[in-house]
Amino acid sequence: VQLQASGGGLVQAGGSLRLSCAASGRFLSSSIVGWFRQAPGKERDFVAAIRWGGGNTYYADSVKGRFTVSRDKSENTVYLQMNSLKPEDTAVYYCARGSRAIYVRSDYDYWGQGTQVTVSS
Repeated sequence: VQLQASGGGLVQAGGSLRLSCAASGRFLSSSIVGWFRQAPGKERDFVAAIRWGGGNTYYADSVKGRFTVSRDKSENTVYLQMNSLKPEDTAVYYCARGSRAIYVRSDYDYWGQGTQVTVSS
């Protein structure tokens, strides 16, 4: 299994970015692809996730209504559309594959390399 995150960059507050996570390898219908983020000096926190098969989506409270996670199974890619960005969204964003506990970082077994998102005020 490999995951590669891309699409990060520098954006002004209120702007938008779309992150991509290109996935390869074995993904079951029950697999989960999650997005996490880590700001300097902080823990890596859950942001959003999507069930590979059914497409069920899950969000952290801090991003609900602003971020949307989706997937294109034909392209084996998961997207994170981020709107109304705030300076506190600044972090390195990672995608990862999980199988059971959606919100639990330790349940994710394969991780991409991360992409930097910087939101200026």
